[in-house]
Amino acid sequence: MVKVTFNTALAQKDVKKDSETLIPDDKDPEAPEFVVRQSRAWCWCFCLGLALMLSGVVVGGAYLYRYYVLEEGRVFVCGVRYMDDYNIPTEEEDGMVEPYYSLRSIQETVRVMQDDEMTFIHVPVPEFGDSDPADIVHDFNKELTAYLDLNLDKCYVIPLNTSVVMPPRDLMDLLVNIKAGTYLPQTYLVHEQMIVTEKLDDLEQLGFFINKLCRGKDTYRLHRRDTILGMQKREALNCHKIRHFENKFVMETEICEP
Repeated sequence: MVKVTFNTALAQKDVKKDSETLIPDDKDPEAPEFVVRQSRAWCWCFCLGLALMLSGVVVGGAYLYRYYVLEEGRVFVCGVRYMDDYNIPTEEEDGMVEPYYSLRSIQETVRVMQDDEMTFIHVPVPEFGDSDPADIVHDFNKELTAYLDLNLDKCYVIPLNTSVVMPPRDLMDLLVNIKAGTYLPQTYLVHEQMIVTEKLDDLEQLGFFINKLCRGKDTYRLHRRDTILGMQKREALNCHKIRHFENKFVMETEICEP
Protein backbone atom coordinates (compact mmCIF):
# COMPACT_ATOMS: atom_id res chain seq x y z
CA MET A 1 0.00 0.00 0.00
CA VAL A 2 1.26 3.42 -0.93
CA LYS A 3 0.77 6.23 1.51
CA VAL A 4 0.41 9.72 0.12
CA THR A 5 1.17 12.69 2.35
CA PHE A 6 0.95 16.44 1.80
CA ASN A 7 3.10 19.24 3.01
CA THR A 8 0.85 21.15 5.40
CA ALA A 9 2.86 24.34 5.24
CA LEU A 10 2.78 24.35 1.44
CA ALA A 11 -0.94 23.70 1.41
CA GLN A 12 -1.60 26.52 3.86
CA LYS A 13 0.55 28.77 1.73
CA ASP A 14 -1.43 27.96 -1.40
CA VAL A 15 -4.72 28.45 0.39
CA LYS A 16 -3.55 31.77 1.66
CA LYS A 17 -2.44 32.76 -1.79
CA ASP A 18 -5.82 31.80 -3.25
CA SER A 19 -7.68 33.70 -0.56
CA GLU A 20 -5.66 36.77 -1.29
CA THR A 21 -6.73 36.61 -4.91
CA LEU A 22 -10.38 36.46 -3.86
CA ILE A 23 -10.21 39.43 -1.46
CA PRO A 24 -10.23 42.72 -3.39
CA ASP A 25 -7.37 45.07 -2.77
CA ASP A 26 -8.06 48.44 -1.17
CA LYS A 27 -6.51 50.18 -4.19
CA ASP A 28 -8.84 49.84 -7.10
CA PRO A 29 -6.86 49.56 -10.33
CA GLU A 30 -9.63 51.49 -12.09
CA ALA A 31 -9.31 54.52 -9.78
CA PRO A 32 -6.60 56.34 -11.77
CA GLU A 33 -8.64 55.96 -14.93
CA PHE A 34 -11.71 57.37 -13.13
CA VAL A 35 -9.73 60.40 -11.96
CA VAL A 36 -8.52 61.05 -15.48
CA ARG A 37 -12.05 60.90 -16.86
CA GLN A 38 -13.33 63.26 -14.15
CA SER A 39 -10.51 65.71 -14.85
CA ARG A 40 -11.31 65.69 -18.55
CA ALA A 41 -15.00 66.33 -17.90
CA TRP A 42 -14.16 69.26 -15.62
CA CYS A 43 -11.81 70.64 -18.27
CA TRP A 44 -14.52 70.50 -20.91
CA CYS A 45 -17.00 72.27 -18.63
CA PHE A 46 -14.44 74.96 -17.86
CA CYS A 47 -13.69 75.50 -21.55
CA LEU A 48 -17.40 75.69 -22.37
CA GLY A 49 -18.04 78.23 -19.62
CA LEU A 50 -15.06 80.29 -20.73
CA ALA A 51 -16.31 80.26 -24.32
CA LEU A 52 -19.76 81.42 -23.20
CA MET A 53 -18.22 84.17 -21.09
CA LEU A 54 -16.05 85.38 -23.96
CA SER A 55 -18.99 85.38 -26.34
CA GLY A 56 -20.92 87.49 -23.82
CA VAL A 57 -18.03 89.91 -23.62
CA VAL A 58 -17.90 90.15 -27.42
CA VAL A 59 -21.65 90.75 -27.73
CA GLY A 60 -21.62 93.27 -24.88
CA GLY A 61 -18.62 95.04 -26.36
CA ALA A 62 -20.33 95.26 -29.72
CA TYR A 63 -23.42 96.69 -28.04
CA LEU A 64 -21.41 99.31 -26.16
CA TYR A 65 -19.46 100.16 -29.29
CA ARG A 66 -22.69 100.52 -31.26
CA TYR A 67 -24.49 102.76 -28.82
CA TYR A 68 -21.64 104.73 -27.30
CA VAL A 69 -18.62 104.89 -29.58
CA LEU A 70 -20.47 105.19 -32.89
CA GLU A 71 -23.11 107.51 -31.55
CA GLU A 72 -20.53 109.71 -29.83
CA GLY A 73 -18.75 109.86 -33.18
CA ARG A 74 -21.89 111.48 -34.62
CA VAL A 75 -21.62 114.53 -32.41
CA PHE A 76 -21.02 117.78 -34.24
CA VAL A 77 -20.03 121.19 -32.95
CA CYS A 78 -21.08 123.60 -35.67
CA GLY A 79 -21.83 127.25 -36.04
CA VAL A 80 -23.65 129.51 -38.47
CA ARG A 81 -23.77 133.22 -39.06
CA TYR A 82 -27.13 134.89 -39.44
CA MET A 83 -28.70 138.27 -39.98
CA ASP A 84 -30.26 139.59 -36.79
CA ASP A 85 -32.84 142.31 -37.09
CA TYR A 86 -33.35 145.09 -34.58
CA ASN A 87 -36.02 147.71 -34.99
CA ILE A 88 -33.59 150.59 -34.70
CA PRO A 89 -34.62 153.55 -36.85
CA THR A 90 -31.98 154.24 -39.47
CA GLU A 91 -33.92 155.87 -42.23
CA GLU A 92 -37.50 156.99 -42.63
CA GLU A 93 -39.24 157.06 -45.97
CA ASP A 94 -42.96 157.72 -46.18
CA GLY A 95 -43.34 157.03 -42.48
CA MET A 96 -41.72 153.58 -42.76
CA VAL A 97 -38.86 152.66 -40.46
CA GLU A 98 -36.00 150.71 -41.98
CA PRO A 99 -34.86 147.93 -39.61
CA TYR A 100 -31.19 147.65 -38.78
CA TYR A 101 -29.52 144.32 -39.48
CA SER A 102 -26.44 143.00 -37.74
CA LEU A 103 -24.50 139.82 -38.44
CA ARG A 104 -24.27 137.42 -35.52
CA SER A 105 -23.07 133.87 -35.01
CA ILE A 106 -24.41 130.92 -33.07
CA GLN A 107 -22.76 127.65 -32.12
CA GLU A 108 -24.31 124.48 -30.81
CA THR A 109 -23.53 120.82 -30.23
CA VAL A 110 -25.71 118.44 -32.23
CA ARG A 111 -26.01 114.69 -31.78
CA VAL A 112 -27.96 112.76 -34.40
CA MET A 113 -29.21 109.20 -33.89
CA GLN A 114 -30.54 108.16 -37.28
CA ASP A 115 -31.68 104.67 -36.27
CA ASP A 116 -33.71 105.99 -33.34
CA GLU A 117 -34.96 109.05 -35.27
CA MET A 118 -33.63 111.37 -32.57
CA THR A 119 -31.83 114.72 -32.57
CA PHE A 120 -30.20 116.21 -29.47
CA ILE A 121 -29.08 119.84 -29.43
CA HIS A 122 -27.12 121.65 -26.76
CA VAL A 123 -27.12 125.44 -27.00
CA PRO A 124 -24.35 126.88 -24.80
CA VAL A 125 -24.40 130.29 -23.17
CA PRO A 126 -24.79 132.63 -26.14
CA GLU A 127 -22.33 135.31 -27.10
CA PHE A 128 -25.02 137.91 -26.55
CA GLY A 129 -27.22 137.87 -23.48
CA ASP A 130 -30.58 138.03 -25.25
CA SER A 131 -31.26 134.27 -25.25
CA ASP A 132 -30.95 131.36 -22.85
CA PRO A 133 -28.77 128.25 -23.00
CA ALA A 134 -30.82 125.12 -23.51
CA ASP A 135 -30.94 121.41 -24.24
CA ILE A 136 -33.35 120.41 -27.00
CA VAL A 137 -34.68 116.98 -28.00
CA HIS A 138 -36.52 116.29 -31.25
CA ASP A 139 -38.22 112.89 -31.10
CA PHE A 140 -39.52 111.93 -34.56
CA ASN A 141 -41.05 108.69 -33.24
CA LYS A 142 -43.17 110.46 -30.62
CA GLU A 143 -43.46 113.57 -32.85
CA LEU A 144 -42.52 115.77 -29.91
CA THR A 145 -39.98 118.49 -29.17
CA ALA A 146 -38.75 119.32 -25.68
CA TYR A 147 -36.86 122.42 -24.57
CA LEU A 148 -34.96 122.47 -21.29
CA ASP A 149 -34.17 126.08 -20.41
CA LEU A 150 -30.92 125.81 -18.43
CA ASN A 151 -31.33 129.25 -16.87
CA LEU A 152 -34.82 128.55 -15.55
CA ASP A 153 -34.33 124.78 -15.07
CA LYS A 154 -37.75 124.23 -16.64
CA CYS A 155 -38.86 121.89 -19.39
CA TYR A 156 -41.30 122.69 -22.18
CA VAL A 157 -42.92 120.20 -24.56
CA ILE A 158 -44.68 120.86 -27.87
CA PRO A 159 -45.63 118.79 -30.95
CA LEU A 160 -42.76 118.47 -33.40
CA ASN A 161 -42.83 121.02 -36.22
CA THR A 162 -41.58 118.99 -39.19
CA SER A 163 -41.69 122.03 -41.45
CA VAL A 164 -38.95 123.62 -39.34
CA VAL A 165 -36.95 120.68 -37.96
CA MET A 166 -35.01 118.61 -40.49
CA PRO A 167 -35.27 114.82 -40.26
CA PRO A 168 -32.16 113.27 -38.65
CA ARG A 169 -30.75 111.93 -41.92
CA ASP A 170 -31.10 115.28 -43.73
CA LEU A 171 -29.71 117.15 -40.75
CA MET A 172 -26.75 114.77 -40.66
CA ASP A 173 -25.95 115.55 -44.30
CA LEU A 174 -26.17 119.28 -43.59
CA LEU A 175 -23.86 119.05 -40.59
CA VAL A 176 -21.34 116.95 -42.52
CA ASN A 177 -21.23 119.59 -45.25
CA ILE A 178 -20.85 122.39 -42.71
CA LYS A 179 -18.05 120.51 -40.98
CA ALA A 180 -16.28 119.81 -44.27
CA GLY A 181 -16.52 123.44 -45.29
CA THR A 182 -18.48 122.68 -48.45
CA TYR A 183 -21.44 124.61 -47.08
CA LEU A 184 -20.77 127.74 -45.05
CA PRO A 185 -24.18 129.14 -44.28
CA GLN A 186 -24.89 132.79 -43.73
CA THR A 187 -28.55 132.67 -43.08
CA TYR A 188 -31.45 134.52 -41.53
CA LEU A 189 -33.47 134.49 -38.32
CA VAL A 190 -37.00 133.09 -38.03
CA HIS A 191 -39.23 133.94 -35.07
CA GLU A 192 -41.80 131.74 -33.36
CA GLN A 193 -43.75 132.29 -30.18
CA MET A 194 -44.97 129.66 -27.71
CA ILE A 195 -47.48 130.03 -24.90
CA VAL A 196 -47.48 127.87 -21.77
CA THR A 197 -50.86 126.17 -21.44
CA GLU A 198 -50.61 123.60 -18.64
CA LYS A 199 -48.25 121.75 -16.34
CA LEU A 200 -47.46 118.11 -17.08
CA ASP A 201 -47.14 115.59 -14.29
CA ASP A 202 -47.06 112.30 -16.22
CA LEU A 203 -43.80 112.27 -18.18
CA GLU A 204 -43.91 108.57 -19.12
CA GLN A 205 -46.17 109.35 -22.07
CA LEU A 206 -43.48 111.62 -23.54
CA GLY A 207 -41.12 108.76 -24.36
CA PHE A 208 -37.81 107.62 -22.92
CA PHE A 209 -35.56 110.43 -24.15
CA ILE A 210 -37.80 113.39 -23.29
CA ASN A 211 -38.65 111.76 -19.97
CA LYS A 212 -34.93 111.50 -19.26
CA LEU A 213 -34.39 115.16 -20.21
CA CYS A 214 -37.28 116.53 -18.13
CA ARG A 215 -37.16 114.15 -15.16
CA GLY A 216 -37.17 116.12 -11.91
CA LYS A 217 -37.96 119.39 -13.71
CA ASP A 218 -41.13 121.45 -13.81
CA THR A 219 -42.54 120.48 -17.21
CA TYR A 220 -45.13 122.42 -19.19
CA ARG A 221 -47.05 121.96 -22.41
CA LEU A 222 -46.67 124.67 -25.05
CA HIS A 223 -48.99 125.95 -27.74
CA ARG A 224 -47.60 127.59 -30.85
CA ARG A 225 -49.22 130.75 -32.03
CA ASP A 226 -48.62 133.29 -34.76
CA THR A 227 -46.75 136.33 -33.55
CA ILE A 228 -48.82 139.46 -33.94
CA LEU A 229 -46.92 142.70 -34.17
CA GLY A 230 -47.31 144.72 -31.01
CA MET A 231 -49.05 141.96 -29.03
CA GLN A 232 -46.17 141.59 -26.63
CA LYS A 233 -46.36 145.28 -25.77
CA ARG A 234 -50.06 145.05 -24.91
CA GLU A 235 -49.89 141.80 -22.98
CA ALA A 236 -48.03 141.39 -19.71
CA LEU A 237 -46.18 138.17 -20.52
CA ASN A 238 -43.06 136.74 -18.96
CA CYS A 239 -41.06 135.67 -22.01
CA HIS A 240 -37.63 134.23 -22.63
CA LYS A 241 -35.90 133.23 -25.86
CA ILE A 242 -33.88 130.28 -27.08
CA ARG A 243 -31.99 130.59 -30.36
CA HIS A 244 -31.02 127.38 -32.14
CA PHE A 245 -30.76 125.84 -35.59
CA GLU A 246 -31.73 122.45 -36.97
CA ASN A 247 -32.24 123.64 -40.51
CA LYS A 248 -30.65 126.07 -42.96
CA PHE A 249 -31.93 129.00 -40.90
CA VAL A 250 -31.74 130.03 -37.24
CA MET A 251 -34.88 129.75 -35.16
CA GLU A 252 -35.69 132.05 -32.25
CA THR A 253 -38.17 130.27 -30.00
CA GLU A 254 -39.83 132.67 -27.59
CA ILE A 255 -41.57 130.95 -24.67
CA CYS A 256 -44.08 133.08 -22.79
CA GLU A 257 -45.89 132.41 -19.55
CA PRO A 258 -49.10 134.33 -18.80
